[in-house]
Amino acid sequence: MPSPTPDDARDGANRRNLADHPTEPDYRFTLANERTFLAYERTAIGLVAAALAVLHLLDPDWPQRLLGGLLIAAGAVAAVGGYLRFRSVDRAIRAGGTLPANPTAHLLAIAVLICLVAAAISVLA
Repeated sequence: MPSPTPDDARDGANRRNLADHPTEPDYRFTLANERTFLAYERTAIGLVAAALAVLHLLDPDWPQRLLGGLLIAAGAVAAVGGYLRFRSVDRAIRAGGTLPANPTAHLLAIAVLICLVAAAISVLA
């Protein structure tokens, strides 16, 4: 194994310096991350609006209340999960690292699936 050269040591120091002091990334990546965040927020607004419609326009029986509560919970998952995803991706982009795994999309898909089941129960009950 070859011994490290001064250039190797300098490169290692530069990598550590970049990790300690994040640089401004290419603006296209930042804007793409912001668009994804806004998509999560629009989804959250839509889910909460659907919950309000269910709670105010349908009969106040237990299936409709359940559906409304689940839609609000799904909206919260979208809003909070989208923000957490935005922050973790932004940190990774600025540090020049790989994008972290994030379960938000999976959690939101499960939440919407549960809402669909509750909507079917609401219609059939």
